This record gives sequence, structure tokens and C-alpha cells, in this order.
Amino acid sequence: MTRKPAEVATRKPAEAPARERLSRERIAQHALALADAEGLDAVTIRRLAQDQGVTPMALYWHFKDKEQLLNGLVERLLSEVRLPAAGPDAGTWDEQLRDLLSALLQVLRAHPAVVDLIQYRIMLSEVGLNLTERALALLHQAGFSAEQAAQLSSHALSSIMVLVTAEPGKAQADEEQAAHEQRMRTKVATLQALSPDRFPRLRASAEGFVHCHSEEYFNLGLDVLITGIRGVSRTQS
Repeated sequence: MTRKPAEVATRKPAEAPARERLSRERIAQHALALADAEGLDAVTIRRLAQDQGVTPMALYWHFKDKEQLLNGLVERLLSEVRLPAAGPDAGTWDEQLRDLLSALLQVLRAHPAVVDLIQYRIMLSEVGLNLTERALALLHQAGFSAEQAAQLSSHALSSIMVLVTAEPGKAQADEEQAAHEQRMRTKVATLQALSPDRFPRLRASAEGFVHCHSEEYFNLGLDVLITGIRGVSRTQS
């Protein structure tokens, strides 16, 4: 049977409606959700296209390769950071810096699988530039030179990342819960079996290396970081 010309002209590929619904924001958001659920290795152009019901070529309109996709993922992640109030009424420079780092830390804690992407991609988007500019301005206010402010902002970002990735008792990627719990029990038992004469503090602190109250742990980490920066600023006076 011959198809009428009008029917041929109006027919669209099956994937067209799905492709038309795609956007850079939607793809990046799905990439972030996929990383949260299955780890960063699961985030590929092919997998995202499959989940959206389109061919990989449809995604290449928005991200030409995986590097650009990861950049977009980081941009989407940083867009969740709610910048705190700024200005004289928002507190001293160190109080404002702590609030800023705390806002970033809160977002990274919610997406630990992608934390390692942040360091070299934070200044590749408008939101990352705004975040960095705010930190540099506060460090300048504290009396640091432009070079020192850059170095301290890098140290601060690295410290925030390590707080998330090195949280005591945190399960390793793809580690089953039962295996994780057994590994923690073994670590505690090993430390508590040490000589009480040679390693009394290690024995007493064994539980602290595998279990922690998250809020206390993260607050302590921020306090150490800000206190250190504040201490260095006083030597510049």
C-alpha cells in the first residue's frame, strides 16, 4: 500500500518528542541523580540517552563529550548552594566565610559520589565563579594578598572535600552494608587489641575512628579550618 504524501511529510521519528523535551539542565540533573544512585562510573552519554529514550546524538546537542557533561553536572550541583547573606550586617569576615563554606559543605554532603569532580571544575561555571569570588572577597577583607587569598581558597575547598570523603565510618563505593559493618568491627577490634601501655590513646579512641556524630564532626572540621585561617590572618597584621 502506498503511503499518501501528506502522511510522509508530517511523520516524525519516534524519538523526536523525547528529544524535544531534553535540555542542558534536565540532562545535568539526571546525571547528578544517576551518580547519587549508582556512582560516577554509571554516568555516561550512552546511559543517559538510554534513560531518556533517545539516541546518544540527541545529548551531543547539549554536551559534545563526557568532559562537558561532567562540567554541566558540577554546575548543576553548585546551583544548589544557597549563598548566605553578605555585608557588614552579616557578621565578621570569618563568620561570613564559615557560613559560605558551610553552605557548600551541606550540598557536597548530599552528593558525596561527585565530590572529587569539584576541585578542577568549580570555576568553569557562573555559579562556581560567584562562589569563589565571594570567598576571595572575604579573604581580601581579612588582609590577605590576592595570591594568599587564592591559595587559602584552594586549601579551604580541599578541606571541605576531605571532610566529606573521609567521614569516619563511611562505606566505600559499592560496598555492601554487611561487609562495611564487618570491616568497621574489625578495625575497632584491631585498635582495641593494641598494647595498653604503648597505645593507650589509640585504644580509647578506637570507636571514634569508625563512628561519629555527623553534625559534630562537620562542625568541628569547619571550626578547625576557620580558626586556622583566622590565626594566619593575625600574623599578617
